[in-house]
Amino acid sequence: MSGFVPFGSPIVVGMLIPTKSLAITGFWQWLNQSHNACVNYCNRNATQETSMKDFLTGYGGAVGSAVSIAVGIQILIRKSSNLKPATQTLIRRFIPFPATATASVCNVALMRRRELETGIEVLDSNNKAIGVSKIAAVKALQETALTRFFLPMPILIIPPVVMSFVEKTHWYRKRMARFSIAFQAAIVLTSFFIALPLAIALFPQFSEIETDKLEPELRKLTEEKTVFYNKGL
Repeated sequence: MSGFVPFGSPIVVGMLIPTKSLAITGFWQWLNQSHNACVNYCNRNATQETSMKDFLTGYGGAVGSAVSIAVGIQILIRKSSNLKPATQTLIRRFIPFPATATASVCNVALMRRRELETGIEVLDSNNKAIGVSKIAAVKALQETALTRFFLPMPILIIPPVVMSFVEKTHWYRKRMARFSIAFQAAIVLTSFFIALPLAIALFPQFSEIETDKLEPELRKLTEEKTVFYNKGL
């Protein structure tokens, strides 16, 4: 996860650049979800094996959802001839968030769906494995999915909002217009550095679940009221 910001920053900057090209929009969404797929795979709960088939299924689903949403909105904008050019540009700047947030949730769900089928290990307070729980796996993926939905929100919403106001100022038009890409990149990087720790901190990596909510066969294996599991990052 430590490489998420340095490797993801150029991708986010590319996604924020307004474009009328469906190919360019699709390219940045594909690149972003390829990066996310690798992150989700490396930061999963690895107590159960994940096959190459599961990896490729998650990768295909995430990329397909992102590209379909982004390109679909682009097509709708092109067909809306009554919209002003400035309005179309503003809408294009906000395309990345719904596309990325939806795809990120699909990405983590599909990349880690094997955990839902096999379950994940639950531990007692002494860090001793009690057994494997599908219920804990569902809770782990729900928490991770919420993290993935929140993560792109500041990154992909704050910069377009800031730029929509800054571009109207005399100072920007006179001195900074020619450095537009660099200016946007600075805002994106700042948002990125803030968003990642906030998103990761929503839920602890090692979460807990009440024993009464586990499968009946696991309840019999411990007298502790709460057990723990690694939800991944």
